[in-house]
Order: sequence, then C-alpha cells, then structure tokens
Amino acid sequence: MGKETNRHIRAVVIGGAGFIGSHLCEALTESGASVTCVDNFETGRLTNLRALVERPGFRLLRQDMLDGIEIAGPVDVVYHLTAPATPSDYLLDPVRATRAASVGTLNALELAHHHHARFVLLSTSETYGPPTPEPLDEAHPGAIDPVAAYGAYYEARRFAEAATSTYRAAYSLSTAIARIFNTYGPRMRLDDGRVLARLIRQVLTDGAVTIPGSGAQRRSLCYVDDTVAGVLALANSAHPGPMNVGNPDDVSIFSLAQQLIDLTDGHSPAAFVEAPPNLGHSRRPDITLAGEVLGWRPRVPVKEGLATTIAWFRENGSAHGWR
Repeated sequence: MGKETNRHIRAVVIGGAGFIGSHLCEALTESGASVTCVDNFETGRLTNLRALVERPGFRLLRQDMLDGIEIAGPVDVVYHLTAPATPSDYLLDPVRATRAASVGTLNALELAHHHHARFVLLSTSETYGPPTPEPLDEAHPGAIDPVAAYGAYYEARRFAEAATSTYRAAYSLSTAIARIFNTYGPRMRLDDGRVLARLIRQVLTDGAVTIPGSGAQRRSLCYVDDTVAGVLALANSAHPGPMNVGNPDDVSIFSLAQQLIDLTDGHSPAAFVEAPPNLGHSRRPDITLAGEVLGWRPRVPVKEGLATTIAWFRENGSAHGWR
C-alpha cells in the first residue's frame, strides 16, 4: 500500500496502545493519516507509542469505550481492537471482558455511525471455535459451547461480528471484519500464555527452551507487519468481510524452538517436558479470499520475523516489562 493511500485520512484506532494497535497507529501515521489513538491502558502500554506521541497528526486519548466516546471533527475510518486478545486476558475480569467485546463494540459502532465513517473490526480466529485439521475459510460457521469455560469470551467476540453486520444492514454503514490469526513481533506481550511467547521469554533469559511432548503440535504465525498490511488493505477496499488475516504456512513447536535456539547461538538448551492435556494444533487460515480480493499474503518468513522480534526485545525489553 503506497504512502498516498491514506493521505489526509482521519483515523480513530480504539485499542491503539496494544501490540497490534500500536503497529497499526504507526503504519497509518507513516502513510500520512491523522490518527487518534483511544485506549484505557488496561492491557495497552504507553511505551508502545513512545515513537508516536510527538509526531504531528497523532493524538492520544485515554478513554474507556464502555463509557462511550465522542471525537471532535471529521472521522473517516474507525478501527476497533478493544476486546480481550486472549482467554487469559478474559479471565482477569470475565464480566468486564464480555462487556468490552459487546458494549464496547456497540459504542465504537455508534462512533462510526455518527461520523459516517468506515468501521473496521479486528476480530479473531477464536470465533471459529476449536481448531480443525484443515485450513479454515470464512464460510466455516464455527462451533462454540456458550456455557463452557471460555464460552462467554468466544461468544462475545462472535457478538461483535454480529453487531458489525447488523449496523451494516440496518444503517448502510460501511463495515469490514478482519479475522486475525496468531500474530507475533516486536511489542508482543510475553505473558499472554501462548507457546511462542513462552519460548521467546525463555530464550531472552537464557533459560531452557521447554518443548511440550514431541513438539509436533503446529502453530500458524503471522508477523505483525504482514497482519497490519492485511488490515489496511481490507480497510481501503469496499469488502465487508469477514476476511481471514493470517499465515497459512504453519510450523511445528519443535521447529520454532530450534530456530530460537539457533538465533541465540545455542545459549538456551532444549528440554522436552510433558505436554499439557489441552495442547493441540492451532487454527490455520485459508487466505484465498484475501489473495483474490486484496492481493495480500504474508511476506515475512518466520525465522526472519523471529530474529527481528528477539533483537527488538533485547534492545527494548526492559521498558516493556519482560525483565
């Protein structure tokens, strides 16, 4: 996407101090857009925005979307990322997390509706339910038990998609739904409970890299720059989604561990441990639709992305809470 694409665009990024949100704010600003970043900093970090706070055209607004929001002046596009990113976030306060994905989304939709702005929901592959052996395409309806342990979390994310589609149908609001699959890179949270985050933390502290079971379980991983490029391409199109944004080329946990060890010159030993009973394969996206409509696919190889991520945390990690 060329830099002229977003020239003079006025964007609101709700949840912009988070991992993906901060990279999205950065990409929009660099493309010439005026950006208002809205965040309540429950999981977002001010340090994620330190390269942006002094830039012309960037404004930071501390606000909880559960209280609603008003933005002065015109708005062309609203990006909504405020729902909890992982089930572990959900467990911190399940009721509030459910309200963030439901009431927060309705308030964000009202903001877009008031300004006649395009609304882009950054949803999640969690809406598909349990992983399947085959790549998931957008026609897959998902299968979720609403009264299971994480049922409310999954259903709240599905509600956000339903609300977005309803506003499109009822008010002719221009909307898009991006279903984000596993994303990694600089500024990712190393305490999010995911396998890759744990492996990176172990490498950064020169601890043993623990491989569960045989390490044959596979992970679909998309570098954050590629994810943001997919979201921006969708926003700049007229397509409503839902559209998968992720990497269809998965990799085994054993291979991930080996690559991380290689990237640190073997300082971290590998250790095989008993696999948790619920550890399986991750969801893998079918990105045919994104390729046909947007001409998008991930460009950054996993090993290259891991090297950049490790280098970034070694240089900036102490300011981002991993050590």
